[in-house]
Amino acid sequence: MQYLVTARKWRPQTFAEVVGQEHITQTLKNSIINNRIAHAFIFTGPRGIGKTTTARILAKSLNCLNRIDGEPCNECEMCKEFLNSQTLDVIEIDGASNRRIEEIRVLRDSVKYTPTKGKYKVYIIDEVHMLTGESFNALLKTLEEPPEHTIFIFATTDIHKVPATIISRCQRFDFRRITLRDTIDHLQKIAKAEKIKIDEKSLALIAKKSEGALRDAQSLFDQVVSFSGEKITAETISQMLNLIDQDIYFDVSNAILEKNFAAAFDITQKIYSNGWNFTDFVNELIEHFRNIMTVVIRKDSKLIEGTENYKEMYLKYKDDFSEGDLIKILGYLSKLSYEIKNAGDQRMKMEVGLCSIIGIEKSQTISHLLSMLSENKINITPRIGDKKISYSATRKEEIYQEPKIEKKEIVDKTEINLGSINEKWKSLLELVNVEKFTLGAFLEEAEIISVDNKIVNLYIENSENRKYIAKFADYLQDKSKDSFGTNMRFNFLEENKPSYLTKKQNKQDDTITHSNEDIDENVSLVNSIIKNLGGVELK
Repeated sequence: MQYLVTARKWRPQTFAEVVGQEHITQTLKNSIINNRIAHAFIFTGPRGIGKTTTARILAKSLNCLNRIDGEPCNECEMCKEFLNSQTLDVIEIDGASNRRIEEIRVLRDSVKYTPTKGKYKVYIIDEVHMLTGESFNALLKTLEEPPEHTIFIFATTDIHKVPATIISRCQRFDFRRITLRDTIDHLQKIAKAEKIKIDEKSLALIAKKSEGALRDAQSLFDQVVSFSGEKITAETISQMLNLIDQDIYFDVSNAILEKNFAAAFDITQKIYSNGWNFTDFVNELIEHFRNIMTVVIRKDSKLIEGTENYKEMYLKYKDDFSEGDLIKILGYLSKLSYEIKNAGDQRMKMEVGLCSIIGIEKSQTISHLLSMLSENKINITPRIGDKKISYSATRKEEIYQEPKIEKKEIVDKTEINLGSINEKWKSLLELVNVEKFTLGAFLEEAEIISVDNKIVNLYIENSENRKYIAKFADYLQDKSKDSFGTNMRFNFLEENKPSYLTKKQNKQDDTITHSNEDIDENVSLVNSIIKNLGGVELK
């Protein structure tokens, strides 16, 4: 007996046996049961997913003498003639070979003849998009008003090439790609019936290579069985099909977490020595980080297509990456996928690319930091001079705890000049920033104009900021003792800096310059941060 390949041997003979197209098979069964059968159907979708098979089952069911719940019995005279390819009432036409108008005219003339035995005369035209424009036009009238005993079933992988005038005269059914899980389960069923030992990881490799086409998966299964015999391992499949090992993608993500730059060269060498395609590797790496992103965002692995052991491995990353980091990594990999195709030295380009994503620093959003502050997960203990300041913050309050320090006698300095004030001004700003964030931010805009004994003249250009700082004059006088060694009074000038003071300061080279960006009063984010840190909103 001639050997039958798996795709033909295991071709479905009923609607229930069709894999992954329940939304279509159930509709067709109901239409047969309720006697609401259209005169023309068009099936569209990728290759190898059951379009032609479903068309044959529909044709067989329409002429079956003993239908059971819309399914063909496969036992009656009509079903047996169909299975043996002896029926004259089901005509299969290859659209690619019979695309000329002469063949369509012959078809058009033959539809008027009644079926020989069955109830319907069914025409199945595969790859119908291959017909010429003249052929489609010749078919229009017949397709719109065929004889009652005639039914057309079209199948195509390129629906956009079929004229809209043809589509509008048919009931359209869009077939889906077969999911990875459905493909694995179907191959497992075949392997069990054929007494072939194969694990789920091996089946997953075949299913993933088929890219949703069940016919391709069955052909690969035959090829693997011919190579390995009755016992198949994942290593054998990877060797035969030269597939990229899935574990290498986890090596990349682990290297990013560990900042292991040496792994970039080891991974690239492994790709090069195994003869794997660099472009395919980058594309698969993009899918790998997409899977990590789904886990990070959803905290589950339901949207990941793969075996259970890989899903568990992805779940371990749910707290290791942030959404921002993954977006940066995916953006860089998308750019790398485009650039590596035209790279003169793909190996070097890959090494540099992997080093780049490994070197990406982890980032935290402002909202995440504020959330951690509100939950007291961050303890800020800055040091000013020899003093430690313990600080904790919530969204509604700031608590300043003055640590116990050994008190030292501070000599009151009666002579304070501009140079000494400038040197210690930064110390005062750090202290104020810790205790009163908003005041510190505004105070950084201040410019020291002059010092008159123990009075510091400050110029602040923004009048609202100047009024706000002036409210804390006593507070600043009290805190100045910690920084300057004596209590200083602060005078806030409203007018521009006098010209003679400008010349004097330039001569003495005692001026402190600041490069802080101006605070935009209209930005809601600034107000939100200030409010969360316990400050006063900008007006």
